[in-house]
Amino acid sequence: MPLMLIDYYKAIEDSSAKMLEAAKAEDWDGVMRFEGACAVLIEQLRERARSEELDTHARAEKSKIMRRILHNDAQIRYLAEPWLTHCEHKLEGQPAFLH
Repeated sequence: MPLMLIDYYKAIEDSSAKMLEAAKAEDWDGVMRFEGACAVLIEQLRERARSEELDTHARAEKSKIMRRILHNDAQIRYLAEPWLTHCEHKLEGQPAFLH
């Protein structure tokens, strides 16, 4: 059975929840893995949204999903702040490289 548009939102929410669990466990590699999965799903969602629209019920569900994703994102950022600060301190004084 092919995925419906709302299924992409649900999959992104699931990956977002897994990112949060990884952040709580201070598994930053895991956070990045699930972030990559989110990026792929978002691109697939964008492609699918070109040819499919959500009905009224699905739009309401999408709104609830998006709020939960944003809540997860805020918690991840809060948990990541000390780690990011640590990384910034380690990089201070290092030469900058552009790729």
